[in-house]
Amino acid sequence: MAYRKDLNQDIDDVKISRINAAGIINITLENLWKDAFSSMAKGNLVIWNRKLDAVWGILGGDQEENDGVDKEMDKLNMKIYETGSLNHKKVGFEKLKEDEAEKMALQYLLLNKKNLFLRRLQNKQGKGTAYQSEDTDDMD
Repeated sequence: MAYRKDLNQDIDDVKISRINAAGIINITLENLWKDAFSSMAKGNLVIWNRKLDAVWGILGGDQEENDGVDKEMDKLNMKIYETGSLNHKKVGFEKLKEDEAEKMALQYLLLNKKNLFLRRLQNKQGKGTAYQSEDTDDMD
């Protein structure tokens, strides 16, 4: 009797692989969000922005290039970068200048907008805390 390969085995392996990959992505996203929120709480705008960029690196991979989401993310980033450096660390008891404090407040608001945009995108993609299905109506 000749060896016969079980054709269903490959299909099962692919399903397991996809489930494992999805789990790893969700764990990675959760760790990035924890780091982002920690940086947000500490007022570390540079690290906060980098963590959000890493989240975008994962979520953006499931978007079409130059689609509405991609363009919106580019607009948010341009607004942030137009404000200048996100690094506001001072040495010792040195204080922020008044215009720098205003700039930092604007940067915080823009980063929070980016934060919310990415969290909503994650939910739309079904990778977040609230699954949003576009093909079903809201239940009354």
